[in-house]
Amino acid sequence: MARRTRSRRLLGAAVLTSLATGAALLGTPAQAAPAAASVTVRPDPSYQQEEFEGWGTSLVWFANATGDYPPEIREKLARLLFDDDGLGLNIARYNIGGGNAPDVADYLRAGGAVEGWWNAPAGTTREDTDWWSADDPADWNEDADATQRWWVQRIKDDIDHWETFSNSPPWFMTVSGYVSGGFDSSADQLRPESVDDFAAYLAGATRRLEKAEGIRVDTVDPFNEPNTPYWGTRLGADGEPVGGRQEGAHMGPDLQRKVLQALAPALRKAKVKADVSAMDETNPGTFAKNWSAYSAADRALVGQMNVHTYGTGQRTTVRDLAKAADKPLWMSEVGGDWGDGQDFEDMRPGLGLAQQIVDDLRELEPRAWVFWQPVEDYDNMKPGGESAKGGNWGSIQLPFDCTAGDTLETCPIRTNTKFDTARNFTHFIKPGDRLIATDDTSSAAAVTRDGQGASLVHVNRTTEARTVTVDLSRFRDVSRRATVTPVVTSADGTLERRAPIRVSDRTATFTVPAQSVTSFAIEGVSGVAKDAATLRKGHTYTLTGVQSGKAVTVAGDGTGLVLGGGADAGAGQWRLSAVRHDGGARDRYVFTRPGDGTRLAVRDDVPVAEPDRGGRDAAAEWLASTTGDGTWTLVNAATGRLLEVGGQATHEGAAVTTWPPNSGANQRWTLTDVSAG
Repeated sequence: MARRTRSRRLLGAAVLTSLATGAALLGTPAQAAPAAASVTVRPDPSYQQEEFEGWGTSLVWFANATGDYPPEIREKLARLLFDDDGLGLNIARYNIGGGNAPDVADYLRAGGAVEGWWNAPAGTTREDTDWWSADDPADWNEDADATQRWWVQRIKDDIDHWETFSNSPPWFMTVSGYVSGGFDSSADQLRPESVDDFAAYLAGATRRLEKAEGIRVDTVDPFNEPNTPYWGTRLGADGEPVGGRQEGAHMGPDLQRKVLQALAPALRKAKVKADVSAMDETNPGTFAKNWSAYSAADRALVGQMNVHTYGTGQRTTVRDLAKAADKPLWMSEVGGDWGDGQDFEDMRPGLGLAQQIVDDLRELEPRAWVFWQPVEDYDNMKPGGESAKGGNWGSIQLPFDCTAGDTLETCPIRTNTKFDTARNFTHFIKPGDRLIATDDTSSAAAVTRDGQGASLVHVNRTTEARTVTVDLSRFRDVSRRATVTPVVTSADGTLERRAPIRVSDRTATFTVPAQSVTSFAIEGVSGVAKDAATLRKGHTYTLTGVQSGKAVTVAGDGTGLVLGGGADAGAGQWRLSAVRHDGGARDRYVFTRPGDGTRLAVRDDVPVAEPDRGGRDAAAEWLASTTGDGTWTLVNAATGRLLEVGGQATHEGAAVTTWPPNSGANQRWTLTDVSAG
């Protein structure tokens, strides 16, 4: 199908005013503080990720709630989400609803009761659990889920990647008999005898969606935060469910493995060409726990790794797991409040979301970044809704109970500052761009698809103005006409384009307002400066442990690796003898000792200095990862394990070993260039 090319435009205030509602847009520019803090940010194109796939959302509740709204309301909402002047999203995740039994009155939150694709015989109750067959056309409802599917029709020309996913199996496949989770929220909810049926259900629904709506689904994820205690159902005195407000199902790692093993052949049988994605876990740490329980064969079934960042620890763990597995990684869901009560002008929610995006892009290195849902129920978020003070979830809010008789006046759409600051990212880091490193934890950067420009987004969460110097010295070519154009979002204005700054001596300086997000559109730069990369073929390095402060050296036996004491400087040096180019940040490196040519390899999970055996050998190849802070992890290409100091030891002679990624300080290294001359 034809898809629109996303433009990289600097929008004027008139366009923005016509789009946004509820948030302060235009006003007097903020005055700089008398003594502004300052920071220099160095975008580094030598550390370049794979092509960024883009920005997305799951459809779920908001699509279910609004798909039958009056045209003027849903059209405005669609423009805010998917048009270039709005968020410009180009990825959509369609939720395959499970659906409760016909005799269960709806008790889920507004929009949460997503219709399943099954067709139950007349008189079916929650007690009837063995009637459904994937092979019987009569058991499928081809017209299911009209509201969410309206959205599929409306946006399909805007979408570059479709994913289907499940929050819960249908009620008749669950242990509790309800899609809101088990009576024990920590116990597996999918019935063991229903694993194959569940896989067939996901595959069949995906295929029917593709055929009916004329789309191609790229990935199918059977899980949503499966190894958590979030999803529980409670019954009232009358035996009807009163607890559990959304679809969800606990599935531990062993059950996840069985589902993956069933889903791959089910997709083939249904003639769905999508890859399997998994497992949409709630945070990187739990993702890593699940992944470690998968066998090599299970992991091979997964074409794309999906993780949420509701917890932010161990992002680099999943980053390195993805590199070890050589699989694309998505940050496939997050949402949040970042404020105090429902407020459409408070900058804190916008700043909180912006910093979350920066941290995710820098530490996780995802191929895509996806909202949970940027649209939330206004009534649910107002004071007296889910919480006493209300909330700022969502970048856009409108009531989820509007009727066919409503208008934009009676069913208003409001945006908060998260809508504004998100556009500082989505308008300037585009699909096809490549994220690059920066040395500043408040900044994310990318080079453009054509390699002839760059963008940088800087978050200033402080209450004082800040002078930002953009240092372009790590680009090979900086044109005499190179410019940096700031586009500022703050309490005083949204996406306000400031005058282009002429680059002088490879730098440009601009003072950003307090509590602001600023996108810098950089024109006239390309390539990578000769001395930009930390790791350069032919150069010699020491590998110094961040935790220990001691360098990796060869033990007295001539083979093992230990922390050295510095007596023999040459014993702790490693020459970068080869680079296997494989997409920038996934390049592979070979290290050898300058004196005898032995190489750094892994045998039986133990790092060794061994004779060069000639030819390519993954056991002697390393992938290097950094967040831009000057420290690195080294992932062995054959084992996926990281070079580390065993037991977090710091003493001289401590064994240097390998271990799966865990984001520990004993797995990070400073690589210092000690080449002569």
